[in-house]
Amino acid sequence: MMGWFVLTLVGIAAGTFGSLLGLGGGIILVPALFYLSGIIPGVPEITPQLAIGTSLMLIIITALSSSISYAKQKLVDFSSAFLFFIGSAPGAVIGAWLSAYFDKDSFTLYYGLFMLFMLLILTYRSKLTPGKNKEWKTTRTYMDISGQVHTYGYSKPLAIAISLLVGILSSVFGIGGGALLVPFLLVLFRFPPHVAAATSMFVILLSSLVGSITHITLGHIVWSAVIAIAPGAWIGGKLGSTLSRKLSGKGLERLMRFVLLLIAVRMLWQGLM
Repeated sequence: MMGWFVLTLVGIAAGTFGSLLGLGGGIILVPALFYLSGIIPGVPEITPQLAIGTSLMLIIITALSSSISYAKQKLVDFSSAFLFFIGSAPGAVIGAWLSAYFDKDSFTLYYGLFMLFMLLILTYRSKLTPGKNKEWKTTRTYMDISGQVHTYGYSKPLAIAISLLVGILSSVFGIGGGALLVPFLLVLFRFPPHVAAATSMFVILLSSLVGSITHITLGHIVWSAVIAIAPGAWIGGKLGSTLSRKLSGKGLERLMRFVLLLIAVRMLWQGLM
């Protein structure tokens, strides 16, 4: 019973941070599945493939829960999300097949390097100006709760190309893609942080569905872990979307950088030792 309780708490933590930051929760789920493999019923050891596939299945639950809440708050840019899904869907299938080539040591090392890369992008985003003052063909506006109007936009071909890369990496690492998509939305396309998190979660929901189907066919799902973690992931998804309204955009970014740093250091340490 203690093992099931711990796994439920992991689901709440992953769901909350994943929904709050628009990351999907995989950045917490994948490392947690590695460290807690001994307490998962019927599973003596978690391989990278099992961690990736199981994480994506659980991300569906978190993403669905938080997307419903974000939609009620009118934060999801659905038209943009469906455009990103055009690229992320085939990318998710490709990534699921590529994940079969990882062993545990190489996976943790590459995972840590990926998190570190995302951290650097977010930390120095103010110095990165590819989207600043850029006149995109497709533009959107959003008024936040303070009354400030934000304008953002993108090129549709570029958005699809980026989402293809996001789909591949999300399915390779089992993270849902938010860790890569959110920085692109913030830095390149200048999405407001709250809209970026909400829209990212909806894209994650769609692409995780596609990626999970492929992982199911490959036998990469630990169903006992899914059953144990799913209730917590649903609760966390609701909690994270609620808490996001209480944090400023800068507060969300600071929290995101802190979480990425912790995970990058831990995974790099494990991969190098």
